[in-house]
Amino acid sequence: MKQPLRDITASMRLDKWLWCARFYKSRSDAAEALRSGKVQVDGKRVKASRLAVPGMVLQIHSGALAREITVLALSPQRRSATAAAALFKESVESLARRERHAVQLKLDRALHPRTPGRPTKRDRRRIIRFRRAVPESPGDTEG
Repeated sequence: MKQPLRDITASMRLDKWLWCARFYKSRSDAAEALRSGKVQVDGKRVKASRLAVPGMVLQIHSGALAREITVLALSPQRRSATAAAALFKESVESLARRERHAVQLKLDRALHPRTPGRPTKRDRRRIIRFRRAVPESPGDTEG
């Protein structure tokens, strides 16, 4: 008995969908993320050739963040960011985690401000003297 033909418009490769939904800049990056286990389907590692279908739940790990998204639609090609945002829906818990993480990063930046840049030659000399615990010479004053 012959197998019925599947509607190929109802599914597409998972690496291609991740690229179309703008989670990765290239299909090879998406395939590498799938290969390394950074993208999982229902908590299991899958191959890049796995077919993405609407309703599929994905866990995408990037850095310290883990996003949980549901595939809503498929796109035959990569489109604008606003069109890509319509392809998926992020879970409420995942969105709350990302917002908490953003607030934490903002607080960390406030506690540890960045320096204006590289030290000047005068600043470097002062740093060296400070590390050697040699008092500054009287002619080396600011002003």
